[in-house]
Amino acid sequence: MLELLSPAGSMEAVKAAVQNGADAIYMGYGDFNARRNAKNFTREEFAAAVSYCHLRGCKVYLTLNTLLGDRELAAAADCAADASDIGVDAILVQDIGVLRAVRQTAPDVPLHASTQMTVHDLDGVKRVADFGMTRAVLSRELSRDAIAYICERSPIEIEVFGHGALCMCYSGQCFFSSVIGGRSGNRGLCAQPCRLRYGWNGRADRYPLSLKDMSLAGHLRELRKMGVACLKIEGRMKRPEYVAVVTRIYADAIREGREPTPEEVRQLSDAFSRQGFTDGFYQDAVGPAMFGVREDQKEPKELFALARQTYEDREAQQVPITFYSLIRRGEPAQVGVKDDQENVVTVEGPIPEAARTKPLTPEGVEKQLSRTGGTPYLCTGVRSKIDDGLSLPAAALNALRREALEGLSARRQVPPVRRRGEFRPGVRYEDRREAPVLTVSVSRAAQITPELLALSPALVYVPLEELSAHPELAGKGPFAVALPRIVWDRERDRMMDQLRRVKDMGVTDALIDNWGMIAPAQELGFALRGGFGLEIFNSQAMKELRHMGFRSATASFELKLAQIRDLSKAVDTELIAYGRLPLMITENCLIRNRTDGLCRHACEREAQLLTDRKGARFPVVRAYGCRNEILNSKTLFLGDKQNDIRRSGVWAQQLRFTTESPAECVRAAERYLGLSDWEPREYTRGLYYRDVE
Repeated sequence: MLELLSPAGSMEAVKAAVQNGADAIYMGYGDFNARRNAKNFTREEFAAAVSYCHLRGCKVYLTLNTLLGDRELAAAADCAADASDIGVDAILVQDIGVLRAVRQTAPDVPLHASTQMTVHDLDGVKRVADFGMTRAVLSRELSRDAIAYICERSPIEIEVFGHGALCMCYSGQCFFSSVIGGRSGNRGLCAQPCRLRYGWNGRADRYPLSLKDMSLAGHLRELRKMGVACLKIEGRMKRPEYVAVVTRIYADAIREGREPTPEEVRQLSDAFSRQGFTDGFYQDAVGPAMFGVREDQKEPKELFALARQTYEDREAQQVPITFYSLIRRGEPAQVGVKDDQENVVTVEGPIPEAARTKPLTPEGVEKQLSRTGGTPYLCTGVRSKIDDGLSLPAAALNALRREALEGLSARRQVPPVRRRGEFRPGVRYEDRREAPVLTVSVSRAAQITPELLALSPALVYVPLEELSAHPELAGKGPFAVALPRIVWDRERDRMMDQLRRVKDMGVTDALIDNWGMIAPAQELGFALRGGFGLEIFNSQAMKELRHMGFRSATASFELKLAQIRDLSKAVDTELIAYGRLPLMITENCLIRNRTDGLCRHACEREAQLLTDRKGARFPVVRAYGCRNEILNSKTLFLGDKQNDIRRSGVWAQQLRFTTESPAECVRAAERYLGLSDWEPREYTRGLYYRDVE
């Protein structure tokens, strides 16, 4: 059976989901989850919610899926241990440092790879399985063929989003909210800048980043057939009536082996939509039709009133049970009950008397024991052994039924016995004392000039496509290949051919920006270097990379310089010190959408400029596989902050060249080497000197 996973941002939403047929819910506890604006639960509230759910046969998953700094890890590890003690069924994680900490404090609780880990290919799934995770939540951009390919070969369970809001950017790779507004989506406080107006030619007159909500209503049987383990509904910020409506419709359809009816789809739209729904990603049909905005519409008062009735002062009988009764002459009457989890409870009552008029019958006993209204239980059968000629008051049978069910309820709410450990930060690795070396990242081979190489960068990162297309670069510099952040399985063969060509050029190092790229790089013997896409935010993540054999790692540019200074640098550490920071990577091509599919590779000629309502212009450039990257409107510049960078103890400062001309690349590198006083015309300090929420 396809598990239905519903959101719960409040206790009322918990009840709405459970009473309407959710098989599992996901919820936050404390401040360490990707919806920190939701009403997260205290320990007592969380424990009550887990008991409520487990009594009714519903699983509970804790969302611990944000990036955490060193000072937060101990509290997060304790939070995970508490949740494990309470009996949570799994914990969702994004940060591999958090993963490492949770393995110490709650070693027995199952772990799921959050969609924030940007798992979108089979190698990525296998990698998180190697981390010890039992389920991977795939990126929402994947098509039906991509999902089916992964499901057929995955060593762990696969979860996909089935209904709710879509982000324009691959989850876990969006920095728009943090860089522009200081509120990080990777820290649980996304301000949703994608829902605002943007445009081209200097006019912010449309919504090119606002996707419609997704709905896979119509594809449920196909998802089940391909082996998807869990269908997820998005919406922890939504009201409980929404949770009730959406959960009920999908639960009924899944249970009955059908698709939602047209009337049910209309109710889904009434509950919440952005000019309708889209299944464009699933259908492998990206384009302008996938976009929409939230329009003013009247609250569906009647629909929501009916929804409230499903969970206010009502108990859905969803847990199947079987009663057993044994009534013999001269012995206490016995009633037993067994549930769908093989729990058995037996109770004893009074000794039956000889019948004066009407003796007990199996039918009479069944009538009394099957009265389970007002409880979570649905009696599916009663098996009785009754001696002839006996009598037992109906009140006695009712009391036995109540006592048996109370015992069963207590049994169902007992948390599993699990180990609890202690979080230990471990050995501290010292900072480098010498001045950091310079590394350079280019986007085009034309930016690699003799003048740039004469400045002796320690490494020059070149995109895979670009490096493989320019074999004449072989031997001319200390090149490392930068692997794409996003590569679907159907693109892997082409990528491997390109990677072999790069290997034949004598390149030995590979920059990794996604967990799925580790296996291809190792397959060909490349040394591993971690890029910003891995989201290295704490010392435990650094140690995990060291354990995997990485030579270096790029610290998240959402960290302050002081936080980078305090990292225990288990591997050589880079920080991005110059360049237009990447804000989004998108499966939907903005340039093609702008021109109704006739882009003619305009992105290869020059960067297109996306304009916001304040007049800021964001370059849109091509990424691997005809995807897009949106870059910041301002250039990060720390050329005059060399003392601060040196105090951070990093091995290298990385200059990221994207839209720069070859001459500008040289001028920037010279400034960072102290050879000039050049500055960009307009620049930002990024997030290195300000707190990110």
